[in-house]
Amino acid sequence: MSVLHTLREACLGQLPSRSHPHALRLPARLSPPAGHGDFAIRPIREDDQEEWNEVRWRNRQWLSPWDSGDPMQGPGMTYSQWMASQERDRQDGASAVFLMEFQSAIVGQISLGAICYGSMRTATVGYWVDRDHIGHDFAPLALTLLSEWALKDPNGPRLHRIEVAIIPDNQRSLRVAEKVGMKAEGLRRRYMYVNGDWRDHLTFSLLAEEFDPAAVYPRL
Repeated sequence: MSVLHTLREACLGQLPSRSHPHALRLPARLSPPAGHGDFAIRPIREDDQEEWNEVRWRNRQWLSPWDSGDPMQGPGMTYSQWMASQERDRQDGASAVFLMEFQSAIVGQISLGAICYGSMRTATVGYWVDRDHIGHDFAPLALTLLSEWALKDPNGPRLHRIEVAIIPDNQRSLRVAEKVGMKAEGLRRRYMYVNGDWRDHLTFSLLAEEFDPAAVYPRL
């Protein structure tokens, strides 16, 4: 059996069906320990459309250097279609999207995607923060909360590994990985199509047996 076939079996062949007990059971809200203000992450909802659109539109230039895209320029989705797709992915155990909230306002987004089960039990994470709210450690807080749920919570997907891929000149995102204690794993050449070009990415990981959220929160 080839390595490529093995990876396909791990990432696709073993995904749970919509009636499978491994369908993701998303928490209503995840909050850090006391001392980090009124911050939390929670699953995105259909009724977030107006506020989410406003935040993304206001940040379009700020986020454009890091926005991934489809090199084949396939058709886009409406917000409702995106929500329906997210629900299918949740039922399949494939991915989940959370919003970052501060004082009940949307200040960013973090997602867990490309979830593999079987012998790998791994996933990738992506995130962005509203430009008006940078500098408050919202991204590392969100990454710590999401990782704690995905790696440690018995009600989460109980993954073994989480990965983040970062464009080398995205200094803010590199600091997020450092603050959370992710381990550098090297460069992936032309790894993802971002802002109209195939870009190199540095990869970082967290392993369940090494990750101690109680040691991360005091640093944030």
